[in-house]
Amino acid sequence: MKMLRFRSPSIRSLDQEILCTIRLLDDSEISCSIQRDTKGQFLLDHVCNHYNLLEKDYFGIRYVDPEKQRAQQPYTMCFRVKFYPHEPMKIKEELTYLLYLQLKRDIYHGRLLCPFAEAAYLGACIVQELGDYDPEEHPSDYISDFKLFPKQSLKLERKIMEIHKNELGQCAAFAELNMLQRAHSLETYGVDPHPCKDFTGSTAFLGFTATGFVVFQGNKRIHLLKVDVSKLKFEGKTFYVIGIQKEKKLVLTFHTSTPAACKHLWKCGVENQAFYCAKSSQIKTVSSSNIFFKGSRFRYGRVAKEVIEASSKIQREPPVVRAQFGQSRSFNSLSHKNLIMNMEPLVPALPSTNEYEETATDN
Repeated sequence: MKMLRFRSPSIRSLDQEILCTIRLLDDSEISCSIQRDTKGQFLLDHVCNHYNLLEKDYFGIRYVDPEKQRAQQPYTMCFRVKFYPHEPMKIKEELTYLLYLQLKRDIYHGRLLCPFAEAAYLGACIVQELGDYDPEEHPSDYISDFKLFPKQSLKLERKIMEIHKNELGQCAAFAELNMLQRAHSLETYGVDPHPCKDFTGSTAFLGFTATGFVVFQGNKRIHLLKVDVSKLKFEGKTFYVIGIQKEKKLVLTFHTSTPAACKHLWKCGVENQAFYCAKSSQIKTVSSSNIFFKGSRFRYGRVAKEVIEASSKIQREPPVVRAQFGQSRSFNSLSHKNLIMNMEPLVPALPSTNEYEETATDN
């Protein structure tokens, strides 16, 4: 469990309250006050209690500080999907809607890479979630009002419109489920890209998913290790992935900008593998006696198997998440400006050496 630690000349007492703003998946915000030694779990619980959510394990609070925001309050953090369900149709309550909102962000930022046909279908699902096509209300270029992708060509917009016209009568919930079914089969589903350099000095992006470990250069995947990753370790700025590919041992070496960034990458990898691959969280600490590099210790929470089992036992009436998020259903009231607002950068900022211990990322 990480602790939120802020260093500021104006904060000298553990009893002094710190104001925080938490940005939700639809870019609305809620505020709360914390103490200097408050743990990140408190903020996650605060958001989940606000929406009456029980399946908290899929989510996290992200705090990135590229603008040195610790110098003044309120501190801004983001409520995001941390672990993407391997089978999204099995999650209960209305978590599918939260996952849908997260995937819209991933598409917009280019994290969820997809070929033209898939992009057009996903785009049409997003537009259909807002309502049916109406030839009397929507001009020939109405899709251009929606900024759905980082690079949105006229050809893509026309294809989205073509598909959208054929989805007449499809309700919002069904459009969301169709989008989830298609998106979760893509290679970059759930990938949070970490920038680094490979052994040649070329820029690469590393990511961890429910099915393994991927490496991209630009939009091209150059490595994919599924359940065959046997070790993750780091030393200084160097990160190692040891696995099996085509029945042969494979060692991949990458270099990060700082030792803190490397440790952050390692922790993300360990936590990801623990959540998706471990059968139990009974042993919660990864230590030097395990397969990971000596001197490193990491504690993790419930694993996916346990979360799914707990979810299957939920008997209550599900919370109405959609209404609380206030998602619009009207084309007339919705434009690209309020569809996509206040977006995160495409590549998440990693903490510098001096900032790492003071910066709370996904809790």
